[in-house]
Amino acid sequence: MFDQGRPLFLQIAESIEDSIVDGSLEEESKAPSTNELSTFHRINPATAAKGVSELVDRGILYKKRGIGMFVATGARTRLVDERTQGFAHAYISPLLAEARRLRLGPDDVIRLITEHRDDSERTERAAEQTDPTDQAGSTDQADPADQAAHRAPQEA
Repeated sequence: MFDQGRPLFLQIAESIEDSIVDGSLEEESKAPSTNELSTFHRINPATAAKGVSELVDRGILYKKRGIGMFVATGARTRLVDERTQGFAHAYISPLLAEARRLRLGPDDVIRLITEHRDDSERTERAAEQTDPTDQAGSTDQADPADQAAHRAPQEA
């Protein structure tokens, strides 16, 4: 899970943000505790606490004394807005700069994006049809406990 080039506490904060953005951690719901995070990720509790503190400082989480940390009202909207701005800065601005250099107009850019999206969707469908985890001819159902074990790291 961890990217060696980025501080662990930021990655912990981002994993909580991801859960808020995707809706698996709803506003006003209890966030994972520092101990739960440190146990799950097998990291020092102080590192987990620093990641949680980062989110508290930004108003994404808040503390209820004696109960734990909770997701703030409006946190999802704020995170989506932040990430949208980050996406635009990291991807859209360079794309438009290159389009200008190539003298592509807005219609050309939209056409290229649409074509690429269509190609990407076809590739994804083909990959799903040839998924190596599918066992051709197998009639056995996957064990629900095994499925849950594979999902657990994504839920944190």
